[in-house]
Amino acid sequence: MSDSSSTTLLLTGATGYVGGRLLGRLEASGRQVRCLARHPDYLASRVAPTTEVVRGDVLEAESLAAVMRGVDTAFYLVHSMGTAGSFEKDDRRGAENFAAAARAAGVRRIVYLGGLGDPDVVTSAHLRSRHEVGEILRSHGVAVIELRASIVIGSGSLSFEMIRSLVERLPVMIMPKWVSVCAQPIAIADLLDYLEQSIDLPGRESCIFEIGGSDRVSYGDLMREYARQRGLRRWMIRVPMLTPRLSSLWLGLVTPLYARVGRKLIDSICHPTVVTDDSATRAFTVKPRGIGAAIADALAREDRALASPAWFDAVSAAGPPRSWGGVRFGSRLVDEREIQIPLPPAEAFAPARRIGGRRGWYYAQFLWKLRGYVDLAVGGVGMRRGRRDPDTLVVGDVVDWWRVEAFEPDRRLLLHAEMRLPGRAWLEFSVVPSGAGSILRQRAVFDPVGVAGLVYWYGIYPLHEIVFAGMLRAMAREAVRLAGHVSTHSRVRNRG
Repeated sequence: MSDSSSTTLLLTGATGYVGGRLLGRLEASGRQVRCLARHPDYLASRVAPTTEVVRGDVLEAESLAAVMRGVDTAFYLVHSMGTAGSFEKDDRRGAENFAAAARAAGVRRIVYLGGLGDPDVVTSAHLRSRHEVGEILRSHGVAVIELRASIVIGSGSLSFEMIRSLVERLPVMIMPKWVSVCAQPIAIADLLDYLEQSIDLPGRESCIFEIGGSDRVSYGDLMREYARQRGLRRWMIRVPMLTPRLSSLWLGLVTPLYARVGRKLIDSICHPTVVTDDSATRAFTVKPRGIGAAIADALAREDRALASPAWFDAVSAAGPPRSWGGVRFGSRLVDEREIQIPLPPAEAFAPARRIGGRRGWYYAQFLWKLRGYVDLAVGGVGMRRGRRDPDTLVVGDVVDWWRVEAFEPDRRLLLHAEMRLPGRAWLEFSVVPSGAGSILRQRAVFDPVGVAGLVYWYGIYPLHEIVFAGMLRAMAREAVRLAGHVSTHSRVRNRG
């Protein structure tokens, strides 16, 4: 068994979904990690001080020799499915370069994440390529632990996000025959356990392990379970004529963000992806969970991330770039703004601590009152509750139609909406020092439920552009007034 304190682990794909999550696990366990990255500057700010980030590309053989030096175990978690050209050719070349460099450097083991599916009947280019990469890695003489997995369930995984998008956006879904094909989804936490345990697995021979969760289900079953946990009613209509190719084109219309890779994945699910060899249950100590627990864990992780003071770092790292309507983080939509204030953080934060109640919301108060009357009319709490104390807050306090979910004096306030909404909403204020002053940040977060939630968010978003930006400017002026300084004319910057 290797000594985790003295061996170096090489991690490829650290900017991807599985690799990024594995990196956190390895760092937390105290292992020495070296990350291979085509753009080191992007990754360097997101790793622990003990983690080394080096430039390299598996498609550039000459860049790998120095990267491999001193490495005991190398994780191969890269693929080329997101490319516009022939991903099979790039996958083949990347695997050849990586395996050759590993052998030359004396690497003890390669851990590779492949895909489930019977290689004798698989017809999809995606799964064929996954199997071929494993064969190429093994052909160079380095011991390879290949973990073959089906659908990965976790907030941020491609398969899960496609399911989420379809269920959230479509009250009525067409269910072609391939949606009933059997799979064995695995929770991301269980997959990470398998990857981490592969480092110290006894033996020096190459092995293939099929891994999956405790349930054999279809994509249709996953959609129904997700809808159940989100409280959504969805009608699923079975049809016999929609082929995977037509379905992949339809996916591009419904969920364009995942279209390029998603089409290649849909082409691969005509055949079952289930565990047929249970040797992993004897070689590893992992006890895989079922789809209900996996989906619940994914949704709970998003809630925990939102409650964390550093949760927006996860948005920036995992989400796509900003578009109209805010950035997406899981099912949530996030609209963020900030303003520079020439005051120390405690003074810059004072208006956030005093918000609501008789003082109001600093800008367009008539619109806030109108929204309160609308909420009352539909059976909500409206604006009538005020606040317990005009100057102090504690967790659990009521602030008009909001409730204080988190409060750090002079630093952060998180409010959870208790009005009638087709979803869940939060409003967050935080302050950080910046030069001689501070930056006050405002984040509106909405977790829409179904189409009604999306219609609501995008319908009111133009008002956010006016009201929330005006509120932030007014809060900056109020902070300066309270501090007894000269008025400021800082500009609000929209970050999401």
